[in-house]
Amino acid sequence: MNIQSKLSKLAVGTAQFGSSYGVANQTGQVSVEDVAQILDDARNAGAMTLDTAIAYGESERVLGAQNLRGFSIITKLPAVPLGCSDIASWVEAELDASLERLGVSTIDALLLHRPGQLLESHGEDLYRAMRSQRTQGKVTRIGVSVYGPGELEDLCEAFRFDLVQAPFSVLDRRLLLSGWLERLQLQGTALHVRSVFMQGLLLMAAKDRPSKFDRWASQWSMWDRWLKEVKCSPLEACLLHALGDAQIERVVVGIDSSSQWRDILRASAGHCPPIPVELGCTDEKLLNPSFWSDL
Repeated sequence: MNIQSKLSKLAVGTAQFGSSYGVANQTGQVSVEDVAQILDDARNAGAMTLDTAIAYGESERVLGAQNLRGFSIITKLPAVPLGCSDIASWVEAELDASLERLGVSTIDALLLHRPGQLLESHGEDLYRAMRSQRTQGKVTRIGVSVYGPGELEDLCEAFRFDLVQAPFSVLDRRLLLSGWLERLQLQGTALHVRSVFMQGLLLMAAKDRPSKFDRWASQWSMWDRWLKEVKCSPLEACLLHALGDAQIERVVVGIDSSSQWRDILRASAGHCPPIPVELGCTDEKLLNPSFWSDL
């Protein structure tokens, strides 16, 4: 894969544009000036996908103040409120508000941040409402954002999605081991992966890694030793592992600053040997950040 092809697979994750996010984030919310620089650098590099969500604080509004011409935008609906009696009207109102904040009339994809609601009593109404927005041309694709492939079994049996977003990293190989990497491709569902840095945890030096992650010391030791042996930076290894997989359409990377984004662009053009399969982990308490506060 040439450099331009790799760069075009990058998607700018914008959670940090609207709030302080990530276990390794030491700079807080990205400044408006940095957002403008990141988008300029992304356009110049050919990385023309932006990933945001209604739940990402002021992210949509911050993006809407920028020149978004040419960018493909993905946003996500929050959980349907308890007691909501008109799902279709709620979905339309939420999406219309997103489009207004973003300053656009249409986006590439609308995903569900809480896809488990599709399996509840109002699930069919929710799915129908999303399809209606696609039919109206406000979105090109609909889909779900999941914490892991285990959620996909019931969801994909009941519904058809254009796009799935899921975690994937040098440690998290659940998509591959479960067979869902291939199954999504066979059923014509595009795959975007996130958490390739595990909120920056994989990029930390051993001395900076929070002690609550010490229970996976053997994993970290293997990771640090392998990086040293092959003379590869953790940034290069994490990025190239995901960018090199032909079954992945986009790799969403969260950005803390314009300088970090430039580092990501440079690292994406690098080289790294295949990641040892022994690095893989299946422990949800490590792979799912929603468990980290309880460690």
